[in-house]
Amino acid sequence: MMTKDSAKILKYKRLYQQIEELTIPVNSPISRMATISAVLHHKMKGYFWTGFYLLQDGELLVGPYQGPLACLRLKKDTGVCWASVNQRKTIVVDDVEEFPGHIACSSLSKSEIVVPVINKDNVLVGVLDVDSRELANFNEEDRLGLEMIVELIYK
Repeated sequence: MMTKDSAKILKYKRLYQQIEELTIPVNSPISRMATISAVLHHKMKGYFWTGFYLLQDGELLVGPYQGPLACLRLKKDTGVCWASVNQRKTIVVDDVEEFPGHIACSSLSKSEIVVPVINKDNVLVGVLDVDSRELANFNEEDRLGLEMIVELIYK
């Protein structure tokens, strides 16, 4: 059971404030995504790959990220990122090997969370994708925290 003041939620709230302060001077979604990727990647335990895939001409192409090399383009309507795009919701995967059509950019990835990025016009522009080397690394607290942080991109 999750409580509002769990240690993980409090950490996400602190990171939200930090990212908000860092990104106020710049009204660039790409710059904000780069900052979000860097802060989350270096501050959250278990984040192995942290970054964005952006919709461009009907394709999901890699955007700002931290971690090992990424797939540049994700096969249409396949994997966790496309599932998040198509369902317009956050998806948490405890074991990527059990997700139908999972795209393995790195065999070291074991669990994943993908959060849709929606702009001020309610248009889905991409996703925040976070991978972990640990099974079941993400939960409801991560969903809530990351959804809150993603809102800073177009604030």
